[in-house]
Amino acid sequence: MTASTTGANGPAPVPAKAEPSLAKASGSMAIATLVSRITGFGSRALLLWIIGSGVITDSYNAALTVPMQIYELLLGGVLTSVLVPLLVRAQKDDADGGLAYTQRLLTMGPVLAAGAAIVAVACAPLLTSIYVDGSTNRANPELATAFAYLLLPEIVFFAIGALFMAVLNARGVFGPTAWAPVMNNVVVVITLGVYALLPGELTLDPVRMTDAHVLVLGAGTTLGIAVQAFVMLPAMRKAGVRFRWRWGWDKRLTEFAGLAGWTSLYAAFGIAGIVVNTRVATAAAEGSLTNYSLAWQLFQLPYGILGVSLLTAIMPRMSRNAADGNIKAVKNDLGLGTRLMALMLVPVSGALTVIGSDIGVSIFNLGKTSYEQAYSLGSTLAVSAFGLLPYAVNLLQMRVFQSMKDARTPALIMLIMMVFKIPAILLCPRLLAPEDVVLGLAVINSATFLLGWIIGDIWLRIRIGRLETGKTLRSVGLAVFATTIGGAIMFSASVLVDWIVPVGSSDYWYSFVSLITAGPLGLIATFAVLAALDIKELRPALNRIGRIVRRK
Repeated sequence: MTASTTGANGPAPVPAKAEPSLAKASGSMAIATLVSRITGFGSRALLLWIIGSGVITDSYNAALTVPMQIYELLLGGVLTSVLVPLLVRAQKDDADGGLAYTQRLLTMGPVLAAGAAIVAVACAPLLTSIYVDGSTNRANPELATAFAYLLLPEIVFFAIGALFMAVLNARGVFGPTAWAPVMNNVVVVITLGVYALLPGELTLDPVRMTDAHVLVLGAGTTLGIAVQAFVMLPAMRKAGVRFRWRWGWDKRLTEFAGLAGWTSLYAAFGIAGIVVNTRVATAAAEGSLTNYSLAWQLFQLPYGILGVSLLTAIMPRMSRNAADGNIKAVKNDLGLGTRLMALMLVPVSGALTVIGSDIGVSIFNLGKTSYEQAYSLGSTLAVSAFGLLPYAVNLLQMRVFQSMKDARTPALIMLIMMVFKIPAILLCPRLLAPEDVVLGLAVINSATFLLGWIIGDIWLRIRIGRLETGKTLRSVGLAVFATTIGGAIMFSASVLVDWIVPVGSSDYWYSFVSLITAGPLGLIATFAVLAALDIKELRPALNRIGRIVRRK
């Protein structure tokens, strides 16, 4: 890399940008994240409309799980949260603003990821045999392997994108990283359009790597991840970073390796749970893995819009406070973040619980997806909705530990969570009918996040002292109160729709009308109650909305 400005003694450090407020930084990403999540969700819906929920989509999702989880193990989103504190400290301590340290990370990361990708491609049959249970003949390991050969190179581009994101976030640049996934989604949509235009059907017996359907879907998906990474290059240049190989060792890379080791264990424990979950889903009713995957993506949609932007903005801030030894400020960030997510996500959880099945039918009961498959997908979302806030808070707690350069505690918490989750998953096929296994998996997943929240709260109390638990519980309680009222109105409106919609209308029409009427009505009622309660954390947002309304 070379700095965009130079002095007599070499590269001059790029001046640090003034740190934006938490509300401004997270708000600036909200639109980008909203577009990203909606287009991502749209691409997944398009996949189901074109191909349907069955062996092909299950095999594709199983193969896609492999590179995504290997990426997490090596240099994924979890390690990005380790990199941000280290990059922030380097900017604070180094005369060159941490430029040399950044250069070495950007040199070593892609090289290591490329080596991992080569090994993974060579081991593709072994990897898919671990993730896919073909014993019930409801999954197709050969097709999953064919997709894996084309999807595993994504590891390199995932790693490059993660590094770019860490560097930009540490420098206070958030917008380009939030928009980058949109480009990936655009490429995937184009890929699916090309797939739909191909003549004939994908051949399952035998599976052929030369099949145009396999090549288009696999290579197009990988191309999307590459575009997602390299679209951030202009932002890197604008931030004062240009590519240049820089070899050599920095003693802080040893520190990074230590933190990365624990973070890799964190990811490995999580991957163990995903492997068991994927094997159980592929051995259950046909399409179970696809339903679980899409329900999980729908589950993450509100978190991605509201929670990710908040976490991304709060991480550099917590890292700076931790570096200054200001633990009180770190606790304030944790408390504020938790309360904001409670007030935003609990109402959404209530809505997903009440009209989850209507969401599934309205969006997915099109093309090759039957009403029963779409209803099952929506029901999977509904039964898991209670885990939305615990999921977000659990990730926020992990950021607190990581801001203090503690990667060991998150790994141990994840281990405890998996000790609960894996045996519970294995019980699902024994206690539930094949078509209901996916519902059990969704409930267990959300219950695991709830357990993680409780354990994380206890551990943080031991580590940094008393937390703002009273304020947090008050916010959660008020959110639950408002959501109960809004949920009751939403349910009543949904029942009323069943009476009003003409007899003989299709099940799809019932669900669609319920979604567009009962859903907004219930959410408006919920947030109206929250506004009437005059909650301190919501005042900035409500005042801004009020100014916009008055201007109009």
